[in-house]
Amino acid sequence: MTETLTTAAPTAPAYDPRLTNADLAPLRKQTWGSYNIFAFWMSDVHSVGGYVTAGSLFALGLASWQVLAALLIGITIVYFFCNLVAKPSQVTGVPYPVMCRSAFGVLGANIPAIIRGLIAVAWYGIQTFLASAALDVVLVKLFPSLAPYAVVDDYGFLGLSLLGWGSYLLLWVVQACVFWRGMESIRKFIDFCGPAVYVVMLLLCGYLVAKAGWGAIDLKLGEVKYTGWSSVPVMLGAIALVVSYFSGPMLNFGDFSRYGKSFAAVRRGNLLGLPVNFLLFSLLVVITASLTVPVYGELITDPVATVARIDSTFAIVLGALTFTIATIGINIVANFISPAFDFSHVSPQRISWRAGGMIAAVGSVLITPWNLYNNPEVIHYTLEVLGAFIGPLFGVLIADYYLVRRQRVDVDDLFTLSPTGTYWYSKGYNPAAVLATAVGAIVAVIPVLAKDVTGMYTAAQYSWFIGCGLGFLVYLLVTRTRLAVKGVIA
Repeated sequence: MTETLTTAAPTAPAYDPRLTNADLAPLRKQTWGSYNIFAFWMSDVHSVGGYVTAGSLFALGLASWQVLAALLIGITIVYFFCNLVAKPSQVTGVPYPVMCRSAFGVLGANIPAIIRGLIAVAWYGIQTFLASAALDVVLVKLFPSLAPYAVVDDYGFLGLSLLGWGSYLLLWVVQACVFWRGMESIRKFIDFCGPAVYVVMLLLCGYLVAKAGWGAIDLKLGEVKYTGWSSVPVMLGAIALVVSYFSGPMLNFGDFSRYGKSFAAVRRGNLLGLPVNFLLFSLLVVITASLTVPVYGELITDPVATVARIDSTFAIVLGALTFTIATIGINIVANFISPAFDFSHVSPQRISWRAGGMIAAVGSVLITPWNLYNNPEVIHYTLEVLGAFIGPLFGVLIADYYLVRRQRVDVDDLFTLSPTGTYWYSKGYNPAAVLATAVGAIVAVIPVLAKDVTGMYTAAQYSWFIGCGLGFLVYLLVTRTRLAVKGVIA
């Protein structure tokens, strides 16, 4: 494990102050090893949201092997795409919004920055809510007199109970404090969070096995409704859901890969943290969930609710607090750091990295996130809408770096407003990137908003793929046509 985190290089004299600050400038040192990247993904996967999402796939009516296959295929796609988006930032040492300047223009890059920042605000609120629900369990167990205040109908405001508000705001402050201490503290925090959840998951699983016996383990969490060819669309939908779940951190993974000491180290960390780790975690999820049926008489897919059924107060507190800490971990790495860079990018001299993060934190309360993630149908709808807007941004960035620029980027030109700069385009904006993003997002979100129309429900599941594919193709087509007209390419 590395001792120190990467520090930013001094801002070059030629860099325009309207485009840079100490947080956005290229890094002088890159010191994260494979374990740090592995721990990042563990923190991203090992949360209440990750548990519930993985468990929900086993209740789709598929055979268990089909669900595991869908999980493995989906996470392998995420692994492949993360490697693609990691390289530009690892090579240049700049965060995601700065890297977008090569495709969108030095000013146009604010478009993907703002979109990704707003999406991170939504996820930040959702994950804080999920963590606060785990904390509610601990508080009610320790102080039973608080139970009435956990009932929304009796003591509620804007859809959240009084106790829920207290837990939410408490975790809001805790996360802000961890974030405020800087990236070194965040790195240490995520290095701890992921492994801690594995320990609790194994203990919880062992407890249920001791209660029910090994023979009670069943990888089927629901009735198998689909067989043969009829199961294929459901499996494809499950694969798409996995990709959509990770689409946010996947898009701005450059914010973290920039710290990698080498691209090889980043790839190794991704391999361990995604296909290997996610499959093992999913197996633990389904084994644990399946054992709740013989032990408690009903299927429980929420780990906090499972922990709450244990007779030991100590076990309940330990388990729920661990899941709370883990969810804080994913929130900070995936949804606090991203908008911190994104919002700072809009006005580097006015908005520091810390100020950008606090803007996101305030916004996360205003959107009342508990209303965005309160049942499976709403969960899928939320993921599909977010995927529709994230997909085109990903497609444009990948098309630009790998096919248009051939992996060559002039880092200094990313920080200049000179009209002769490589990424000035038209008044700082690249019309091709803006058009590709708009087309991809609009087309991808239509099926999500029109699910009642025949065929749209199925198409909505692939909102990320539709947006990504269209963004990729439109950008490539428009860019190559423009270059051909100018005689740059044949």
